[in-house]
Amino acid sequence: MNFIKLYKIPLLLAVLSIAFYISFAYDLERSDFVKLISLYVALFFTAFLFIEKFKIKFWTLVALGLVFRMVFIPALPNLSQDFYRFLWDGRLLLKYISPYLFTPDASAGLSVTVEQSKQLIDGMGALNASHFSNYPPVNQLFFAIAALFAGKSILGSVIVLRLLIILADIGVLYFGKKLLEMLNLPVKNIFWYFLNPFIIIELSGNLHFEGVMLFFFAWAIYLLFKGKWFWVAVLIGISVSVKLIPLLFLPLFLKFFTSKKVSTESILSEVKKLNLTHLLRFYTVIFISAGITFLPFLSSEFIQNFSATIALWFQNFEFNASAYYIIRWIGFKIVGWNLIETVGKILPIMVLLFVLGMAFFRKNRTPQQLITAMLFAVSFYFLMSTTVHPWYVATPLLLSVFTKYKFPIVWSFMVMLSYSAYGRDGFDEKLWLVAMEYILVIGIAFWEVFFLKLKPVRF
Repeated sequence: MNFIKLYKIPLLLAVLSIAFYISFAYDLERSDFVKLISLYVALFFTAFLFIEKFKIKFWTLVALGLVFRMVFIPALPNLSQDFYRFLWDGRLLLKYISPYLFTPDASAGLSVTVEQSKQLIDGMGALNASHFSNYPPVNQLFFAIAALFAGKSILGSVIVLRLLIILADIGVLYFGKKLLEMLNLPVKNIFWYFLNPFIIIELSGNLHFEGVMLFFFAWAIYLLFKGKWFWVAVLIGISVSVKLIPLLFLPLFLKFFTSKKVSTESILSEVKKLNLTHLLRFYTVIFISAGITFLPFLSSEFIQNFSATIALWFQNFEFNASAYYIIRWIGFKIVGWNLIETVGKILPIMVLLFVLGMAFFRKNRTPQQLITAMLFAVSFYFLMSTTVHPWYVATPLLLSVFTKYKFPIVWSFMVMLSYSAYGRDGFDEKLWLVAMEYILVIGIAFWEVFFLKLKPVRF
């Protein structure tokens, strides 16, 4: 009874959070934006209280994060249709057919039968079904595991994928905690990832694999600061084969490997011996590790289909963008049509130049300098992108945990406004809400970078 009296408010909020997650998982349609955002605001506020205000023990917060994830176990994702494509690719792969060579809407020409193919194709939608797969091979491996253990049940396959993603989040928690201890930062910071309703809903709930990629990458960064560069390269290669995003960070390792003025921090004692030769070997191992995973699929058709599908994200699709929407508006005013094909080729070049500038002109010698550079790089990349789905923000969110910057936490809250585009009458993006999202996030980022003198590093 004393325990209940002492923790009655946290217990009440925990029960309410479970109820809100149940409602989110089983009684919510994506088109009901008012209900969606109301539940999310309530969950985010309670998460803030758990992390920042209540003095709750580490393992109690871990238990809460696991319980909240378990609520979603038997639920079909309700905010994204992508999982239908995951199941399709996995079932195709298990029949020894490359998902990079056939589009779902051309399945009539396949020599094999894909279980529940009509349901999967209808579920993923006509747009998704008309394109080749753009998910790298290690990601495909997880899809195949779901097909192996539950290849005749959509719900069964969803449960397998969800368990894999939850295990990855536990891995992020494990290595994130170790990194925070190594950096002498508050361990509670990791709960802005593990207990954040954004992560729970978008990854465990909607089955997006950013968390799996981040598990391998967090493991790699931990080993990097232990001086084990070979295994770091292997893990980064694997993470690239889950999601391509870590490729963006590769130039940023330049100063970390080659700087003559290395920090005297004990965790970098082994890294002092590294040089340009090590850096070249490091890059070589990354590309070999990632390349090995692509070998079973390698063909001229694969290269053509995979690269063309990736290009679609830059030159055809547009959603929840920031700088691009301003450029698009200017284009309509000046030339009278959408310049996405041209702009989609220029923006990646701007991102590359920004990252190279960070690599050559920023120190990036200490752990926090390196991680901060990664945070700036991926944030700039998304700000220049034509398409920013909510789950993309998982990467800057995790990186921010190890820095002094909070704007990705705000972003993980504001990005859910993008779901306002999915109304009962079809897709209709509310640009004023998009503007609100980015004005607030960019404003806070600008304030933190240029005006707020934060001590390194406390939330």
